[in-house]
Amino acid sequence: MIEKGALLPMFYLPPVECFSKINQYKPDLYVEKYEHFPKQTYRNRAHIYSPDGLLALVVPVVKGSKVHTDVKDVKISYDFNWQRLHWMSLQACYRRSAYFEYYEDDFASFYEDKPAYLFDYNQQLLELITKLLKLKVSFNYTETYEAKYPEAVADFRHSIHPKKESDFEQKPYFQVFEEREGFLKNLSIVDLLFNQGPHAVNYL
Repeated sequence: MIEKGALLPMFYLPPVECFSKINQYKPDLYVEKYEHFPKQTYRNRAHIYSPDGLLALVVPVVKGSKVHTDVKDVKISYDFNWQRLHWMSLQACYRRSAYFEYYEDDFASFYEDKPAYLFDYNQQLLELITKLLKLKVSFNYTETYEAKYPEAVADFRHSIHPKKESDFEQKPYFQVFEEREGFLKNLSIVDLLFNQGPHAVNYL
């Protein structure tokens, strides 16, 4: 049982808020590995800024049996070429940003290789992003599922959610298409990274 620190879900290209919490609570960071996979969350979707405003990138998962599946066992579906769609979207949305070309090669392989499990895929992306942000951090992983934790544990499994209004206070930074819709808060960390580059860690 976790006694203190922060508990986070494993997200796909996590929102900025997630990295703000990582920076705030390190080194006592835990990632949930045994929850049942919840649909329509950041676990398999990321929000980026497109010329038309907010764009959701969704990683399709294999339709499970009716039995609830632990998040670590959820498989990625390759029935259609979502990787090509995501990579083309990232290129179209961030080609004009100051640092996309600087990081492009680091991300390209994630849209070519075909890992079986969503958790492993997200974990590798998380490790890459923390390295690019130069965040010195290591994660612990839950060993069982617990519905509730002591009050000393900041549990973010349900609060960081695309369908919930976040009370996350965020200072605006330059975004490529901000003249269209203004500043969009709490987008994927890649929005901050491609726009701010090495300065992103200071922003956090």
